[in-house]
Amino acid sequence: MTVLVEAGGHGELQPIADRYKKETGTKVQFVELPYDGLYNRVNSELNSGSVSFDVAALDAIWLPTFKEGLTPLNSLFTEDVEKDLFPAELQEGKIGGDYVGMPAWTNTEILYYRKDLLDDPANKTAFKEKYGYDLTPPTTWEQYQDEAEFFTKDGMYGTATKGAVETEYLAALSQAGEKDMVVDDKGNVTLGDAASLKALDFYTSMLKSSAPGAAQTDWAAAQNLFYQGKTALMLFWGHAYRQIPEDSKVSGKVGVAPMIAGPAGVAGVPGPYYLSVPKASPNQDAAEEFIKFAYEHNDLSATTDLGLAARVSAFEKYQDKPGYEAFTPMVETLQAEGTIPRPSNPKWQQIVDNALVPMLQQAVRPGADNQQLLDQAKSKVEDILK
Repeated sequence: MTVLVEAGGHGELQPIADRYKKETGTKVQFVELPYDGLYNRVNSELNSGSVSFDVAALDAIWLPTFKEGLTPLNSLFTEDVEKDLFPAELQEGKIGGDYVGMPAWTNTEILYYRKDLLDDPANKTAFKEKYGYDLTPPTTWEQYQDEAEFFTKDGMYGTATKGAVETEYLAALSQAGEKDMVVDDKGNVTLGDAASLKALDFYTSMLKSSAPGAAQTDWAAAQNLFYQGKTALMLFWGHAYRQIPEDSKVSGKVGVAPMIAGPAGVAGVPGPYYLSVPKASPNQDAAEEFIKFAYEHNDLSATTDLGLAARVSAFEKYQDKPGYEAFTPMVETLQAEGTIPRPSNPKWQQIVDNALVPMLQQAVRPGADNQQLLDQAKSKVEDILK
């Protein structure tokens, strides 16, 4: 059994592959590729009609592009299976009426905070005197703004605004009440409306309490700032909790909570990967059997370095164990009513690269006109979709 997988996700599937060999005698051979390389390999082979793999672990945003070359897996999605997956996983995996992938693991941003700073009596007293309420992990935009402002002092910043990646802004869109993320199912572009402006205004309001260089700040930069003790708060993917270096300045001092809420409530952006079968594979039945096995033993993925799962029951199995403190806020965020998936559109990556990220990089510069930037981005997205 040959499985294509991004290098970072191989570890999630290895314990499942080990169990599969033990129980069936079938060896799973992984072909690891970098993110872009995996996309290009799958795209090339599906288009050629000749594939070298039986199963591929695919990013959710790729499924609309690859749909025609993938085998429908509807028979695997029983009522019990659907009940044990998050709503967004079901929505993203179903393209044109068919499930073309079974969730292997999922992710979402949650709130990271410095427990030592929030629990410090002097900080608690000073914060309450200034803002009139108790210093606790922030749950709303307003609390996040206040606490980030409070901790921006003495060489520390409240947080980091990520101008070089789009996902955190997309979460703010949903938190602001947007029901269709950038593009609705009819192809209408929602950028420029009231919710998108409210989200961008909040996003850029955090600049005054953020580390400098927002236009170049991506996930890795934000993560490093937090690990180095330079920021007090961080919105970041849940998998990072188990990867905090023991020698970092924040080791043992980090707390986690659900994603913050805007006017419309808590919302995150799901980040699932799916196991899919190419139609051109001669091993259809065997591939589907492996995917079914992977679903049934999905809890094994939670024990890996990345430490993610797809099934609700797998998260709940580990959420009360030491080292898995991020699981409860992840479940709460993934089950939140406002949490919706990214658009099922084959041009989504083009939209991100050519419209959303450039818009954010301009928005985090001084004097930016957010409404004008949203309108310009809307025109770019409409051009991409034509």
